[in-house]
Amino acid sequence: MAIGQGTSPATRALVTTRPRKGREQQPLRARRQSAGFTPWLFLVVPLAFLVVLTYVPVANMLWYSLTSWDGLEPQKDFVGIDNFVQIFTKPEIFQVFFVSLYYLVGAVAQLVLALYLATLLSFRTRFKNLFKGVIFFPYLINGVAIGLVFLYFLRPGGTLDALLVAVGIQDPPQWLGDPSFVNASLAATSVWRYMGLNFVLFLGAIQSVPAEQYEAADIDGANSWHKFRFIILPSIRRILGLSFILAIAGALSAFEMPYIMTGGANGSETFVIQTVNTAFKFSKVGLASAMAVVLLVIVLIITFVQRRVFPDEKGGES
Repeated sequence: MAIGQGTSPATRALVTTRPRKGREQQPLRARRQSAGFTPWLFLVVPLAFLVVLTYVPVANMLWYSLTSWDGLEPQKDFVGIDNFVQIFTKPEIFQVFFVSLYYLVGAVAQLVLALYLATLLSFRTRFKNLFKGVIFFPYLINGVAIGLVFLYFLRPGGTLDALLVAVGIQDPPQWLGDPSFVNASLAATSVWRYMGLNFVLFLGAIQSVPAEQYEAADIDGANSWHKFRFIILPSIRRILGLSFILAIAGALSAFEMPYIMTGGANGSETFVIQTVNTAFKFSKVGLASAMAVVLLVIVLIITFVQRRVFPDEKGGES
């Protein structure tokens, strides 16, 4: 029908503004396709870094673990699983994992202290901002600096010995020289260093709990322990699981503190220190790569077990 003079103005406006399928829907379809492709453009660089800096080195490590490469020669002789057999058959290689028990106990103590302090400082406490800064500050300090500070703090005649002598202990032990005390001293240093990270994680999780839940608990007559058990713990369950995994992984891969303070002497050598010495001191990169693979597998197994024993809320509901 042609639009003539007898057509009303409203009809003419409707006809002239009606979208044309061929011309209007094509740009819309193109915009949708470009909108779906745009996020991948932002992911190209991060994915490239992830592949180049993570997956490629891991693949190389897996290959090196099956060779007898010394790190210098271009030729890499394939030896199969001989490196892994050495790890599990030579006691001097695998027994250093027992040193990690000290750091594991320290990690558990660290989690308990961090959770207690985070719970305490989540509510009204005098000078709580000052305490937050004091607790978190050690995590901001460089690990080498902390190692040197505690090296002088724990050495014979150092600050700790002076304090003990002042309170009447005239013959303090050798904190870093006695194999009975060295690992406990190093684990305590690690607790002081890394507790601030767990403290901040717990603090943020606890403060995200709605205040209405605490008000309802007060109305029901709940005490502080009931609030902690039935409100705080279920609310921060995922953060607790993450911190537990990080604590175990950190205990198994302890390196910085013992390497700086003792160099692995006096029975303080950890599995990572032994791996580094095997690769760069004894030029056995193939064996060291196998040791790194074993450590990676142990951490993955522990993570899997933890996820099965303490599943997420959604996983538990399903």
